Amino acid sequence: MKKKNWSTADIPSQEGKIIIVTGSTSGLGAEAVKVLVGKGAQIIMAVRNIDKADKVKAKIIENIPNAKITIHHLDLMDLKSIEVCANDIIKTYNHLDVLINNAGIMMCPFATTKDGFEIQMGTNHLGPFAFTGRLMPLLTKTKNARIVSTSSLAHHSGAIDFSDINWGKRKYKTTKAYGDSKIANLYFTYELADKLKNLKNSPTVTVAHPGWTTTDLQKHSFMFNFLNPIFGQDVSEGVLPTLRAAVDTDVNSGDYFGPSRMGGMRGAPIKIKSNKNSKNKQYAKELWALSEKLTGVTY
Repeated sequence: MKKKNWSTADIPSQEGKIIIVTGSTSGLGAEAVKVLVGKGAQIIMAVRNIDKADKVKAKIIENIPNAKITIHHLDLMDLKSIEVCANDIIKTYNHLDVLINNAGIMMCPFATTKDGFEIQMGTNHLGPFAFTGRLMPLLTKTKNARIVSTSSLAHHSGAIDFSDINWGKRKYKTTKAYGDSKIANLYFTYELADKLKNLKNSPTVTVAHPGWTTTDLQKHSFMFNFLNPIFGQDVSEGVLPTLRAAVDTDVNSGDYFGPSRMGGMRGAPIKIKSNKNSKNKQYAKELWALSEKLTGVTY
């Protein structure tokens, strides 16, 4: 008998669980919030734009009146904001079941974060690295907690220059910088999974990518906007790998989920393999040490 495709119908009840979704004011993040509150979870929307979050929350409550949603300000381009948000969450909640590091930016013009990091590496990797690290006390005391990172097919082009991670010495190539930040998400996941493997009741660490999904993330790319009608899938499909990585019971640390068809661009979510370069343990350890140095956050 043919095995059925995994869908939101396979998500068990999330009653009693507290789940953080970063970057949840649109696209995949907003969709994840909608699905998970529908399964009974209490959602923390960790976002930069509170007004947009309020509108997403109001729209969800129209359809799910008993939705449990709280909003916390989080700017992943600002280490101080990350510290304040994490501390507030630790003070407010006594457990944290799932952290979905969904927020990200893609192929934008060169800029730096408040702390001087190249904007894509800063927002997509260094910010989530710091946020996750500051939330570890809450995650490690929660039974069966889970951490989900968001990578991309673009990790195949990633090859980080550790001597110039902030592009101070090279001509900026936004597509290359994006790929670097996405392979960084994989290095982070694999290295954290390795560090936690001998810790009792450690969180499960997973990663997912949405394939080719039509979202606001692509606003800086003419190519993506032009080809979206042909290749792009809806966010309701693109969010499935992330949801599976977050809630499926058949998951181990280091598992990577993505779409099953068209070279990973679309289709039902399955366990997949990242490229050989992403499995380089030396690079993962080098990035980890550099990330701790740059952010001041140690695990």
